[in-house]
Amino acid sequence: MKHSLVILLLWVTLTGSTFAPAARVDPRVLADTAEGATARFIVLLRAQTDTRARVAAEPNRAARGRIVFEALRRTANASQPALCAQLDALGARYRAFTVVNALAVEGDRAVVDALAARADVLAIEADRAFRVALADATRAIAAPSEIEWNISKINAPSVWALGHTGQNIVYANADTGVQWDHPALQSHYRGWNGAADHNYNWWDAIHSDLSGDATNPCGYNLTAPCDDYGHGTHVLGIGVGDDGAGNQIGVAPGARWIACRNMEDGWGSPSTYLECFDFFLAPWDLNQQNPDPDKRPDVVGNSYGCPPSEGCAANSLLVAMDNLRAAGIFMAVSAGNAGPNCATVNEPPAIYDSAISLGATDASDAIASFSSRGPVTIDGSNRRKPDLVAPGVAIRSSVPTNLYGSKSGTSMAAPHAAGAAALLWSAFPSLRRNVDLTEAVLANSATRLPITQLCGDDAGQYPNNVQGYGRIDVRAAYDYYAQIGPPPYFYYFPFITREW
Repeated sequence: MKHSLVILLLWVTLTGSTFAPAARVDPRVLADTAEGATARFIVLLRAQTDTRARVAAEPNRAARGRIVFEALRRTANASQPALCAQLDALGARYRAFTVVNALAVEGDRAVVDALAARADVLAIEADRAFRVALADATRAIAAPSEIEWNISKINAPSVWALGHTGQNIVYANADTGVQWDHPALQSHYRGWNGAADHNYNWWDAIHSDLSGDATNPCGYNLTAPCDDYGHGTHVLGIGVGDDGAGNQIGVAPGARWIACRNMEDGWGSPSTYLECFDFFLAPWDLNQQNPDPDKRPDVVGNSYGCPPSEGCAANSLLVAMDNLRAAGIFMAVSAGNAGPNCATVNEPPAIYDSAISLGATDASDAIASFSSRGPVTIDGSNRRKPDLVAPGVAIRSSVPTNLYGSKSGTSMAAPHAAGAAALLWSAFPSLRRNVDLTEAVLANSATRLPITQLCGDDAGQYPNNVQGYGRIDVRAAYDYYAQIGPPPYFYYFPFITREW
């Protein structure tokens, strides 16, 4: 079932109706701007672009990113200037997005009232900062383990042996930042070629203190990558890390990486998440100029959530996620750490159909007790989640400064999926940027694990709301796609149907 917000967006777009009901204002925005207070909020415009329809007839998947970006930019250029002029007149601060036709605004109640009265504004949502439920504390592990157990568990080394390690694929990390010169990461950075060039390869969406402690070990508006929390360095290592000296911690060590900091000391907000999505759609230089969709990443590891109970509305990131998928970007997302109860996959972006959501397993392939279960009820969809599972318990990876440590969480599971997609796209150029087919290949080839819990309408079979389609096996996925070949053959027996 489609979300009501998206139905309204499509109705307005397709019918061309001039009827404009009053903008919906999040009650939290009204509370935040009471008694003369200034607050941050997201302004969503009515004009949105059906990007999936725009790219449906384009056979060149590499070109789809530019088609999506140009279509979204045209929409923004046509609808945002008048709104920006009013914000300028009101003295409000704002940041405009392209990946979704929206603005992040800082203003008082007078600004809220003025925007809510505009016919071109659909909704005004809260942009509160919140503490992100990230993985547990790091346990230091200094000695190299060569190929880590979790990498072997998903059979990545078997694909490496065929000569495919993620070459020519760009892996993106949106998180707490990165220690970019970590021995396991520096040589894999797209901005490193014996000298550093961070243009198009790094962006900092943290422009001020979010945590409230008024200090940050890295600072703000960084022009070079830095990790203020340690989480981003760890999850990126699971995706691509390898120091060449025995620390084989990454699924796709032949891939190159870029990054965007969307959390400050473990705190995030809807606007910081959207800003990194904007950067990934069309990376820009260090002055936020000259965006280039041809430099967009292939895959993104997203190891965070945006809880409606603290900051996000259920649909805050939905349109942006849909647009990134339409651009051919594989969005792997952690399912959340709110298990073991059912209906605990309840935070964007894991709840979305356009996200490939990952639960966590341990070394014995048992589902982690903390791993969130479906179905998704927060948006009324009853959608089955997670989509897949991957190792997420006691995962050893890179941590600042130049060290290695172990963390547990679905944050650790998500990079396995992004890394697996990187391996497959490196091996099969015909599969690259075909996100729907890649997800189906991973699902069809996944290892079915013993079912020990039922959630929602589960009937003791796969797919289900605990393990999704099963635990990733990237060598089985490689063999599966090698057998079925590229479209159109595949389309005669689709395995997964998408909602959008």
